[in-house]
Amino acid sequence: MRYRYSEWDEEFIRRLLAARDLRRLFNYILLQTNGDVDEALRWLKYLQEQRILPDDLDLDDFARKLREDRIIQKTTEGLSLTPKGEKQIRQESLERIFSSLKAEGRGNHPIPREGGGTTEPLPERRPYAFGDGTADIDFNLSFTNAMRRAQADQSEWSLSEQDLSVRETESTTSGATVLLLDVSHSMILYGEDRITPAKQVAMAFAEMILTRYPKDSLDVVAFGDDAVEIAVGDLPYVGAGPYHTNTQAGLRMARQILMRRRHHNKQIFMITDGKPSVVRRANGMLYKNPVGLDPVIVNRTLDEAVICRKKRITITTFMVTSDPYLQRFVQRLTALNHGRAYFTPPDRLGGYIFWDFLNNRRKRLR
Repeated sequence: MRYRYSEWDEEFIRRLLAARDLRRLFNYILLQTNGDVDEALRWLKYLQEQRILPDDLDLDDFARKLREDRIIQKTTEGLSLTPKGEKQIRQESLERIFSSLKAEGRGNHPIPREGGGTTEPLPERRPYAFGDGTADIDFNLSFTNAMRRAQADQSEWSLSEQDLSVRETESTTSGATVLLLDVSHSMILYGEDRITPAKQVAMAFAEMILTRYPKDSLDVVAFGDDAVEIAVGDLPYVGAGPYHTNTQAGLRMARQILMRRRHHNKQIFMITDGKPSVVRRANGMLYKNPVGLDPVIVNRTLDEAVICRKKRITITTFMVTSDPYLQRFVQRLTALNHGRAYFTPPDRLGGYIFWDFLNNRRKRLR
């Protein structure tokens, strides 16, 4: 193999790194503008006017390259993301959050003990032992062993237990996960943006499931006054609105989705920063109380956590707030569901979610 060396082009490398960093900044702004490409480009120009971005950056050329790369497209209503652009944001989110974690396997998740999963054959072989299933016997190798023994002993060919060779297997399982995303007003309250990192983590998590664990299922549910199921491709366009927090509706919709899945392991990952503040009554009317922890709202929400436990659905809550008052409610919900809870700042949310998913799915089966 021949290598051709050329002079180091410092200016070219600088432009290359600048373009990469600019695209990352553009993708992050897209999350903050709920996928509005025109507004995101205006933000970039504003940052340049404020001397935050270098004056020599050609933003018009940057937009042109995005169109050429089919990241954005022109529509009758202006510029919009293409499916390739949506995937790029998910991939970048995954690389950003997942770079420090080790991904293991593809498809199913190895587990250290038996459960309601399947078995995958390994290349290794071992002698037959009492209790091994006939389905695991490698008959081609077993017949070969018998012929070699007969030739060595100069005896008549026969198949005996000592000739049997068994395929090594490992237990695996696939899982169904619903990601619950709080889109209530508190996710952007007091000037703290919690919805953007939550969306970024949701997209990274979705990309990991789609690419590394394709036998798993992932559904996304956003909840405010009510709950609504959203497609993975719609995550960049989700935003926090003038909503209260109907945690019960979110848990109920997640449970209904999981009950349709045939996976053995079923779990809910809930990202929230607030207390439940609304439920829908039997007559369809909303009952709201944003002050304190209303017993009616709390009990209806906790009832849903108990139902999930009875359906063998684990709830893992990621609380992006440090309010001890709210933490006590989450701890109570977690105890009733026999689930897990994490209290984490938004900038560390991704690490907690990925660690929990990979660690618990490897070591635990119900």
